[in-house]
Amino acid sequence: MKSFYKFYAAVIALILFIFAVANSILLKIEKGDAGRPYRVEVERLAKEIEEKGLENISLGKYQYIINIDVCQSCSALQGRKGKDRLKEKKVFYEGSGNDYIIRKVGPTLFRFDYRFSAGSGRSNLAIAVNAALGVMSLLIFAILAYIQHNILKPFQSLRQVPYELSRGNLAVPIKESRHRYFGKFAWGINMLRENMEQQKQRELALIHDKKTLVLSISHDIKTPLSAIKLYAQALSRGLYKDAAKKMEIAESINDKADEIEKFVSQIIKASNEDFLNLEAKQEEFYLSALVHKTSQYYKDKLSLVRISFSVGSYEDCILKGDFDRSIEVLQNLIENAVKYGDGHSIELLFAEESGCQLVTVKNSGCTLSETELPHIFDSFWRGSNAGSNAGSGLGLAICRQLMHLMNGDIFAEIQGDAMCITLVFIKS
Repeated sequence: MKSFYKFYAAVIALILFIFAVANSILLKIEKGDAGRPYRVEVERLAKEIEEKGLENISLGKYQYIINIDVCQSCSALQGRKGKDRLKEKKVFYEGSGNDYIIRKVGPTLFRFDYRFSAGSGRSNLAIAVNAALGVMSLLIFAILAYIQHNILKPFQSLRQVPYELSRGNLAVPIKESRHRYFGKFAWGINMLRENMEQQKQRELALIHDKKTLVLSISHDIKTPLSAIKLYAQALSRGLYKDAAKKMEIAESINDKADEIEKFVSQIIKASNEDFLNLEAKQEEFYLSALVHKTSQYYKDKLSLVRISFSVGSYEDCILKGDFDRSIEVLQNLIENAVKYGDGHSIELLFAEESGCQLVTVKNSGCTLSETELPHIFDSFWRGSNAGSNAGSGLGLAICRQLMHLMNGDIFAEIQGDAMCITLVFIKS
């Protein structure tokens, strides 16, 4: 806010400077000929008299000139110069109640009577200019006050929230608001905080459950493991001479090994379960909305890296599923196409089959072998074409789980040198 107040002070200083400059210009105008507009009208009338004659002149369009007369002592005045001439002019028109100017038009002298208050026109101009500047200043102050009250002040109350969330303080209060600019932002931050808090609780519960499971299974493993060790020691010392007894011991060791294998399978299963605790809503949305939101983002992004991006023709329809999750899946597939393709082209293709809408992401430059294709949707699996590209091996596994949650499906195929991954949506 200190920066804004400095800016506010700078704006006030600039406005005061503009006022000072404008009024100084007006003062110069007052001192110059520009402050005597009746002179301009006299010159215009002199030209009109010379061109049209006095009888054809109308004073209706002139603001300051109120009368025109021909000087009766024209010859006497024409013979004099300087101060004597001016003195006789003043004497001749001494009884006139108006201000006047004498101008020679051809061989004739004309008297132009005018009415002009020395300060009225100038003061009116100054008032108008200062009024306009005042209105402009008030408008600027109103805009700045609006920005301060409706944008900066609400933002001040929210700027610490991301920092507190990054520190793990999930209890930071966020005031709900229907603010025009930050209402949705505050609501989104609050939803993020709640989701992080729920995720933290789920992680703590998962850690507790897994620790409990590991301790329980570890205890259960000790019993068959101890039996195996005893049988192995007895056999190594030759305590059993009978072949039938040795066979019985071998079978017991095998049974105990099966028990341990079962416990290990449980540990592996528990490790794989719930680490992708995803949710998806069941709603309806238009295919065109899905395509538009995706293509709008990637057309600009891919053009920057010079990857050709094209969208095939399709007939709009209503799909079942979660719109936001569908965007997430489609974006994941296009990001993979950018990462593992050859950078030449990416296409969005569409087809219909058995009441389902197929959306395919096709990229050129597939380097994955056919034998690896069945594993690309497995958790933590990465293909031989991963190279130095960073990744966790979870992207396509997440896509498959989300599509299944929306009662859809996903599959992949290799077409020549192109990789095609297709999403299957249920049509409404």
